[in-house]
Amino acid sequence: FGNTGYWRLVMSPYSIHFRPSDEHKSVWALGAERQGDTGWLYGGSYFSNSFGQPSAYAYVGQQYPGLWGKPPLFFQWSGGLMYGYVGKYKNKVPLNYNGFSPGAVVSLGWQFDRQTSAQLNMLGDAAVMFQFSHEWR
Repeated sequence: FGNTGYWRLVMSPYSIHFRPSDEHKSVWALGAERQGDTGWLYGGSYFSNSFGQPSAYAYVGQQYPGLWGKPPLFFQWSGGLMYGYVGKYKNKVPLNYNGFSPGAVVSLGWQFDRQTSAQLNMLGDAAVMFQFSHEWR
């Protein structure tokens, strides 16, 4: 990851489910990422899952700025370990073992200025999450 880079605070106030259910609750997230100069990043987030359960996601990933020749447009992916789908919702995510399961997120984002960006995060085939970020460089 290198010794240089910067921190990013991430916040998601809202998600849209592709197949809404009466059991679904509002999904939100708060997190922090460390972005390295090589494009690699690592981070963690605390969120309320689709069923209102407190959950967490620890991950590594990579960001690719300048997508399709547009400097503000970027692609990002992450993969890691998720915790939080327990009880009667344990089968709502694949490979869940005692609430722990693998997680992956792919994102398309727009960098508004040096410190502010917004992303659309694909949450598997379940939902899209709207995210805002602030960077400390």
